[in-house]
Amino acid sequence: MKNTVVTLQQMKEKGEKISMLTAYDYSTAKLEDEAGVNTILVGDSLGNVILGYEDTISVTMEDMIHHGAAVARGAKNALVIIDMPFMSYQTSVYDAVVNAGRLMKEGRAGAVKLEGGAEVCPQIRAIVNAGIPVCAHLGLTPQSINAFGGFKVQGKSEAAARKILEDAKAVQEAGAFALVLEAVPRKLAALITKDLSIPTIGIGAGKECDGQVLVYQDLLGMFSDFTPKFVKRYAEIGDIMKNAFRLYIEEIQNGVFPGEENEYKIDDTIIEKLY
Repeated sequence: MKNTVVTLQQMKEKGEKISMLTAYDYSTAKLEDEAGVNTILVGDSLGNVILGYEDTISVTMEDMIHHGAAVARGAKNALVIIDMPFMSYQTSVYDAVVNAGRLMKEGRAGAVKLEGGAEVCPQIRAIVNAGIPVCAHLGLTPQSINAFGGFKVQGKSEAAARKILEDAKAVQEAGAFALVLEAVPRKLAALITKDLSIPTIGIGAGKECDGQVLVYQDLLGMFSDFTPKFVKRYAEIGDIMKNAFRLYIEEIQNGVFPGEENEYKIDDTIIEKLY
């Protein structure tokens, strides 16, 4: 069944949990889609896990469009949400709508995601009014990592917790169809999930959220530069890949690959005529 903003809302109302994974290419998106994931996030985390940046700040609109379109071609049933990169929406409401439109038209997104609370509500409202679904993102928002002073849990003090709660209500009021909560205490996420009528998607925010999201390279053990506490590894594909690469290199060096089964034949009489 095709997943949409409407079906995700229905899942929350029925108490059914929503699954979300990141993807950045056609092949991975196709595998995730066939596995039955509800939503695929083309995250600006591609800056870290695909492009090798230390943060997400350097990711461009062109990066998001390029990878988003590839994912959209592989996802037939999952709702594809594409991140709006740093400074593609903060500068003005006009820029936000134009860039969200590009992600929909050129990136083939089903929805867009942006970071921030009350300060970006004018942008959320304008994008939604343009007919583009918006997923909000609060808590540890990676585009603000320099302001936070690093990757730290958010909302631990009363003032900080109240700000996240108020921002959550504000983005819902502005028209967001869902909210990602990243690296916030479980009880705070549970309170927000209960207070909101829209689905919450947690990443390091506890099981009371309406759904969960992970970066697939973290889930599969393919990215080891750093591993957040909230990551659970379901396989060690990184080790399997390295072992396969080593075996491939060995077989080339030892003359084992390519074997006869990997070769194409030609009649010897033809070859003799070439001498």
